[in-house]
Amino acid sequence: MTADVRVAAIDVGSQSVRAAVFGLDGHCLARATRPITIHRPAPDHAEQSSAEIWAAACASLREAMTIARCAPVQIASLAFDATSSVVLGRRDGVPLGISTTGEPRWDVVMWCDHRAVAEAAEIDATRHRALDFVGGRMSPEMVLPKLMWVKRRLPAAWQRADLALDLTDWMGWRATGRDAASNCALTCKWAHLAHEEPAWPADLLARIGLDDLLARTALPARGLPTAARLGPLSAAAAAELGLTTDCIVGVGVIDAQAGCLGSLASLEATRIDREIAVIGGTSTCHMAISRTPRPVPGVWGPYLGTLLPGLWLNEGGQSATGSLLEHVVASHSAARQFGPDPHARLWAEIESRSAREPDWLPHAIVVPDFNGNRSPLADPQARGLVWGLTLDASPDALVDLYAAAAIGAVLGTRHVIEAMDRAGWAIERLHLVGGHARSRGFAQLYADATGCEVALAEGEDGVLAGTAIIAATALAGTPDPADAARRFWRPTAVLAPSPGRADRLRRHYRAFRDLQAAGLAAGRLITS
Repeated sequence: MTADVRVAAIDVGSQSVRAAVFGLDGHCLARATRPITIHRPAPDHAEQSSAEIWAAACASLREAMTIARCAPVQIASLAFDATSSVVLGRRDGVPLGISTTGEPRWDVVMWCDHRAVAEAAEIDATRHRALDFVGGRMSPEMVLPKLMWVKRRLPAAWQRADLALDLTDWMGWRATGRDAASNCALTCKWAHLAHEEPAWPADLLARIGLDDLLARTALPARGLPTAARLGPLSAAAAAELGLTTDCIVGVGVIDAQAGCLGSLASLEATRIDREIAVIGGTSTCHMAISRTPRPVPGVWGPYLGTLLPGLWLNEGGQSATGSLLEHVVASHSAARQFGPDPHARLWAEIESRSAREPDWLPHAIVVPDFNGNRSPLADPQARGLVWGLTLDASPDALVDLYAAAAIGAVLGTRHVIEAMDRAGWAIERLHLVGGHARSRGFAQLYADATGCEVALAEGEDGVLAGTAIIAATALAGTPDPADAARRFWRPTAVLAPSPGRADRLRRHYRAFRDLQAAGLAAGRLITS
């Protein structure tokens, strides 16, 4: 391969699509971003448009190529990652909506959509063995409950559909025209049991009324492995993306799995049980690998081979972390005093206070379950709580509340780690990836609140780097992304816990857990 060869990575997040061009040495040459719309016709509904997402992907990649001064022929391979949202549509391209508004363009049910809480509970009631591989309870954020909801409440749309794919697989289908799906998406979100034969639990699908799912949508019997060659770009997709039909498309993954690919793929065998990846953005995901299956109550998995060949993956998660910070800012009257980029100003103020008073902590306590508790309680009906509010509406009060919400998020991570440690891990180091890693103050909070070291990697976006690893692996035609991971993933810093603040946060954590338990008890009284 010549030095002129490039690979491209496209990341479909919750609020934007990002594209980047990388050299084969792992250096990012350019990146670009386009926003995408979240449509919320009801409080628990979150929808998107696949057409808008594809257009944003094409525009962002073309811009990144222009910035990198990269010719179309130089991009030898491409890979996608995306949120674990589901697209229900038609192969002929005719729009097919899944929205109660009846608008055809809304054909993506987002990962954070909680319309199917009742359907998830119905799956739980089956006590099917598939539940053993999602932490014991079916989350409304997974695909089967959402498809149950669509089939029951939008039967006309269901009857017209002949395509159902996780968003990352839909991007691959849109790029190549090939009917295929990834082992990553199917196993992590569709109750596809990759360690069994057959992998699809036909008895479960029949019991929940989705016995026609596979025939209707032509889903494959088994998913393709991560970074396998999906195929070359179709002529139409190549023209839209500004590439050539010689460009190879690699089998992509869910965005959180892309974020952890570099740090875990290159992990030494002796460190597998001691290090995990934490991908923090709108939500937070906690990825751990093991050589044997380790079921953890309230933690998704274990999943075989979804990320690395022959290894099992577990995924803890928090549904609202970055989105919680957004909510705190949006709902506080003092936010406008922090200018057009309030998050940067707030973190600067928090870090300044911490520098003046190394043991400083806010007076408030926040339980971040504003969109339910994904892990380890696995309770979509859980709700967030705030203790310590006063009538103070000053900028200082917003700093205090914002810091308390950030601490609540990292204490939620501590809660997940404790559950994983009880199942056999002995976690000492977190590889922090995503938006939370951009703030040194946030990263230090992870270290202080969990008592673990926090490793940071080079560059602003570990998710794009993970997807570029997939593109490079597909180009090389190798079955294991470890080689590419060593070139694309460059650790730059390791943060240790600050002893004084770590001790105070241990006491803070006890109060946090007490408040969480009281909130759950109050919720049961109200809803009983």
